Amino acid sequence: MSEDTYRATAAALLPLVGGAANVASVAHCMTRLRLGLRDRSLVRDDALRALPSILGVVEDDTYQIVLGPGTVARVTPALEELVEQARTAGDPAPDRTGPAPASAPDAEQLAARGAALKARQKARNATPVKQFLRRIANIFVPLIPALIGCGIVAGFNGLLTNLGSLPSLVPALTAIASGFLSLIAVFVGINTAKEFGGTPVLGGAVAAVTVFPGVAHLTVFGQRLSPGQGGVLGALAAALLAVQVERGCRKVVPEALDVLVTPALTVLLTGLVTLFGLMYAAGEVSTAIGSCATWLLAHGGAVAGFLLGGLFLPLVMLGLHQALIPIHATLIQQQGYTVLLPILAMAGAGQVGAAFALYLRLPRNRSLRRTIKSALPAGLLGVGEPLIYGVSLPLGRPFITACLGGAFGGGFLGLLNQLGDTVGSTAIGPSGWALFPLVKGDRGLSSTLLVYALGLVVGYAAGFLATYFFGLGRQQRAELNADPGAAEGTEETEGTEVAATAGATTAGVAQAAGTAQAAGMPQAPDSAQAPDVGAAGAAARAGGEPSPAPAGTPGTPVTASGSASSTP
Repeated sequence: MSEDTYRATAAALLPLVGGAANVASVAHCMTRLRLGLRDRSLVRDDALRALPSILGVVEDDTYQIVLGPGTVARVTPALEELVEQARTAGDPAPDRTGPAPASAPDAEQLAARGAALKARQKARNATPVKQFLRRIANIFVPLIPALIGCGIVAGFNGLLTNLGSLPSLVPALTAIASGFLSLIAVFVGINTAKEFGGTPVLGGAVAAVTVFPGVAHLTVFGQRLSPGQGGVLGALAAALLAVQVERGCRKVVPEALDVLVTPALTVLLTGLVTLFGLMYAAGEVSTAIGSCATWLLAHGGAVAGFLLGGLFLPLVMLGLHQALIPIHATLIQQQGYTVLLPILAMAGAGQVGAAFALYLRLPRNRSLRRTIKSALPAGLLGVGEPLIYGVSLPLGRPFITACLGGAFGGGFLGLLNQLGDTVGSTAIGPSGWALFPLVKGDRGLSSTLLVYALGLVVGYAAGFLATYFFGLGRQQRAELNADPGAAEGTEETEGTEVAATAGATTAGVAQAAGTAQAAGMPQAPDSAQAPDVGAAGAAARAGGEPSPAPAGTPGTPVTASGSASSTP
């Protein structure tokens, strides 16, 4: 798409979030535009979800709009520019005129129920543990683009090495691929201090101690330290301690001496504790993580892979998946790749297979089939939110059968790992087909790529078969396959019924989430709240069709509310 297209997207969504005056902050991660809003009530959710470029909406500590990888990195600066221009020109007060109320009373009642359920879900996810994990994730998410870039360069460098081509270029590519990883501790320290309210450069300074070559001359607890010992966990702990030391100094050091004494004491005290305690302790923990992951797949094999692949999305729903990010980073730093990510990526494959099954099982539900068609390309590339929250989760049982597909795909990779065909990823973030450039193993590249591809096929097939035969009950299938021919009504009727569909789906999602939670499978995209998927709204708009299912029936083209991110 052209730059004008991205700017048009930004211009279209800005008034729908209350205008520039309502935007307190703008940021983005791999797939989402994250907005800090002054007044959440000014957001026109239905109109926002109806924009063709919007894949979904997540309500968390920030208002998150799912745009997909690549697109979000281009729309964000365009939106920042528009916000700045509006503020410079003197933006009027936020627009407090909301969308016209739906003419159908049932739609209003269902929308109110959905809003209440969403508020309760958000409150359930606002626990201290989940908020802490979310902050930990905020430290590592900004590092993902560099991990991906260096990972792809490392993969290309490995290919050249195996082929014996361009030997003079290999050392240069090695330096490019390894430079960031050798100093990742510094970036972790900077982001940690920033996230927890300290001075970023002081966090980076104490984290840099862990990678300084001179630490090799120190002996702690009878062991000689090594540069980088403790990895990202040591840097994280050092920066957290630095934040606390800095805050303590600010309270007792006179203002006249603060600029000299506080930084010095922060670096000195934290540095000493890091060298003579944290590096050793974090090193032991990092080694245990690597050993545990290796042991788990070497001995657990298919069983371990089955559990990891099948339970990943429920972990996302609970917001606990964020605890895996430091583990991935530790494994990448230790071993050069994380063996867990490809297995967890199978969860997305199960969703794709389930969506194909629903597409074939519901030939007369044209609006849902359009939703599936629009969401499948993103799903194949590892962006699973539109399929999860737009298709499988609102229907209830298909979400569980899709998780089974992911379990079988993960079990396949776990079994192959146990047999000696290890498959890992040199970076975190991508999934699905997008993970191919980052795949690495202990055998040849072609063998590793083949094993990963076969894992995806197993996930697709298992998700398809489980959903095709067990995903829908007879009555539910009959309701969802009802003849939508009556949809050719007047324009006013169509608009009312589409609104009713959105409201009904919100209630349907709550029912499905309750079913999943009762089964021990609670959700949540990157973080603890589920996006309201806009693909269905766009599809219904384009086709001028209302939902064929009666109001309140799960499985209509959807807007969802719950908790999560599908990034492994």
